[in-house]
Amino acid sequence: MGSRNNGRTSLEVGADGVAVITIINPPVNSLSPDVLYSLKESYDEALRRDDVKAIVVTGANGKFSGGFDITSFDGMQSGKVEQPKLGFVSVEIVSDTLEAAKKPSVAAIDGLALGGGLEVAMACHARISTPTAQLGLPELQLGVIPGFGGTQRLPRLVGLTKSLEMMLTSKPVKGEETLGLGLVDAVVSSHELIETARRWALDILARRKPWVATLYKTEKLEPLGEAREIFNFARAQARKRAPNLKHPFVCIDVIEEGIVAGPRAGLWKEAEAFQVLLKSDTCKSLVHIFFAMRGTSKVPGITDRGLMPRQVRKVAVLGGGLMGSGIATALILSNYTVILKEVNEKFLEAGIGRVKANLQSRVKKGKMSQEKFEKTISLLSGVLDYESFRDVDMVIEAVIENVSLKQQIFADLEKFCSPHCILASNTSTIDLNLIGERTKSQDRIVGAHFFSPAHVMPLLEIVRTKQTSPQIIVDMLDVGKKIKKTPIVVGNCTGFAVNRMFFPYTQLGLFLVERGTDIYRIDRVITKFGMPMGPFRLADLVGFGVAIASGMQFIENFPERTYKSMLVPLMQEDKRTGEATRKGFYSYDNKRKPCPDPELYKYIEKSRSISGVAVDPKFVKLSDKDIVEMIFFPVVNETCRVLAEGIAVKAADLDIASVMGMGFPPYRGGILFWADSLGSNYIYCRLEEWTKMYGEFFKPCAFLAEMAAKGAPLSAPVEQAKSRL
Repeated sequence: MGSRNNGRTSLEVGADGVAVITIINPPVNSLSPDVLYSLKESYDEALRRDDVKAIVVTGANGKFSGGFDITSFDGMQSGKVEQPKLGFVSVEIVSDTLEAAKKPSVAAIDGLALGGGLEVAMACHARISTPTAQLGLPELQLGVIPGFGGTQRLPRLVGLTKSLEMMLTSKPVKGEETLGLGLVDAVVSSHELIETARRWALDILARRKPWVATLYKTEKLEPLGEAREIFNFARAQARKRAPNLKHPFVCIDVIEEGIVAGPRAGLWKEAEAFQVLLKSDTCKSLVHIFFAMRGTSKVPGITDRGLMPRQVRKVAVLGGGLMGSGIATALILSNYTVILKEVNEKFLEAGIGRVKANLQSRVKKGKMSQEKFEKTISLLSGVLDYESFRDVDMVIEAVIENVSLKQQIFADLEKFCSPHCILASNTSTIDLNLIGERTKSQDRIVGAHFFSPAHVMPLLEIVRTKQTSPQIIVDMLDVGKKIKKTPIVVGNCTGFAVNRMFFPYTQLGLFLVERGTDIYRIDRVITKFGMPMGPFRLADLVGFGVAIASGMQFIENFPERTYKSMLVPLMQEDKRTGEATRKGFYSYDNKRKPCPDPELYKYIEKSRSISGVAVDPKFVKLSDKDIVEMIFFPVVNETCRVLAEGIAVKAADLDIASVMGMGFPPYRGGILFWADSLGSNYIYCRLEEWTKMYGEFFKPCAFLAEMAAKGAPLSAPVEQAKSRL
């Protein structure tokens, strides 16, 4: 069932006749194949031994179990590792060994009981938890369903509605809440946990406490007619939330099978479905994203030097606009002391007001108490000069995209800040070498590129120049982690990674529109593909000012591969500049709901006549597939350039950048992982064909041509990337 990885269980029998079986597989006691074999062996021994009356199952070092070992997925998917025979874990081990045991067992849960960990606990005859333990079945996040009996046992413990919510959203519940749900039988402190579990197990033996086989509990299950209504509602919700995903529906079907045909039939259906889903593209994509996210903080030549992050306690943010106030919010939410600097009282008041509003929306949603609000906002103070910058550990500049203004600011910062202070800029397009040109501090200048809104969006681009010291990068990675962002370290170039990769996205939309593809159809097709919004709705949201400023940078730096359309400038002339002005590519009502606007077609006509482009019948009738490929293949092409130039350390970082920075669907694995599912040769040939028909804009880059010629995947390691960083 897989390679040996030294995970195991231990068995200790006390004078009271209770055998404590402990899962040992640091750091989270994951259920590798080894651990599962060992668990069965320990159980068999406990059941054989005459000195054992009852059993307690727990995990070492304050963690029950974080679930099945995801590292073994890859081997099973590729066929390098033999998959266990159908039902080996869920039926033979969990049901027929643990649950059917003739001696009672109690799960003692601390820390994590997730996925397979919770499934093992649910097969015990009772569960005792600590108040802070997290219990959940998050398997759907990885494109599979619970596979050790969870689809059958959770509904029988907490009812259908709650179990469907827990599985379909992958959200864990805390120990305190689990008692009310019926998922656990008692909640005690961690130092009382094992003793309470031992006594409970003996009480079950003496019939002072109920001996419950979860699989056969029925009192929490709704009558069949009501259950069918719940399943139909869950399917409707899943369709709304993730129309392209199949596995949520498989999960609902498997739960329903257990209700209709009985739990044993449900177990077999679950085992079959798990094996099929494990080999699906969705599962492969989501597992890739899972590991890619964990890999972003490993930077060759930086994080392998043994450098420790320095402590950053106090941070100054320059500029209280939308970005600056969002960054300040993210920092105080993670207990950093923040100084917000503005140029006058009016701007400062507005900036602090924005931070307060960000926090108040959390209070309104019940995510923050009023007391916590007061405590958090007290970490923020406002200033109009640099005097209080002398003892800050880090400065983040978030003013408008103006080169000379930023140069002046960094020259001033050098005078006022300590020589150890990190000097960061939130610029999204300007070359950092240019920003630090008037300083002698190039080694501590770094890009901290947040995405808007900064306190919500999960990605942080850490931009390094050739001069940025490794220590500064290590410090920034630590800050990124503490403010709950996924950081990616990238090189210094126009647009850095995310904006550079996606600059063709809107330009391609304009290219298609001018040739006759309906503008609103493009957005519909791209949304159906899985993006949160199409290129035109996104341009409205961001606002044309930002779009034009960054577009100018690309036109200046990559003139041969930018598409120059007059549509946006024409709309701007009439003050149609996006959602903020209620009119852009869409018109917006009071609730900011976008509606297609027939007026837009006159701008499109005018733009065509200026550009000298005629409507092409082929583009009027483009298939959905062609729209997706024409919009995204140039994005893939630009991503290949970013990789080949060494702007990113590894392809997986760019997959994370596309998912977390632009909302590329995670179940497609990120931009390059998705491209590899189609093949480098196919993408190259399509781009070549379009280059011949429509010009240089589509020309495949050298790296893509090279990979296509070899038939190699685009996400293969890039040697030149290492040597150039």
